[in-house]
Amino acid sequence: MIDLRIRPLGPDPASIDALAGLLVETVAAGGSVSFMHPLDTDRARAFCAGALEAAARGERIVLGAFLDGPDDEGLAGTVTLQLALPENQPHRAEIAKMMTRPAHRGRGIASALLAEAERLAAAHGRTLLVLDTAKDGGAAGLYEKHGFVRAGEIPDFALKPHGGLTATLLYWKRLVYTS
Repeated sequence: MIDLRIRPLGPDPASIDALAGLLVETVAAGGSVSFMHPLDTDRARAFCAGALEAAARGERIVLGAFLDGPDDEGLAGTVTLQLALPENQPHRAEIAKMMTRPAHRGRGIASALLAEAERLAAAHGRTLLVLDTAKDGGAAGLYEKHGFVRAGEIPDFALKPHGGLTATLLYWKRLVYTS
């Protein structure tokens, strides 16, 4: 088992830079996280600054996973829990921007991030989580392993980072509220 620390990220310059670096690396490796390759670092920084400012306002939680020990390279992975949804949806949250540094995939980082996001969603009184993931190269297996139920597929939903269309898969999961 890896030695991993997971904590919420704030809008400080170091977190913005680390998150932007992970975003650029993820897109370059083909990760479908809303951006096309090549992703300019300044654009990635602006996006990450906005996301972390929204987190500071309580609209979302951006979690960062950090490795401790000889493999420590800073931010190893991230996931966003979107909490600010329309007023008729106070019972749910969305999982977004799940990213693990390519060199660290398959080591349980995404699973640990997802478990913490679920715990925080339940602590915020959310009873339903939803997400979508690209059909080509997405994390469907990860989400299914963690009990998410596939609700459907939308064809030609988005462009892949290096071109070409991919479908998106929609998932949901019920949570038990813990106060």
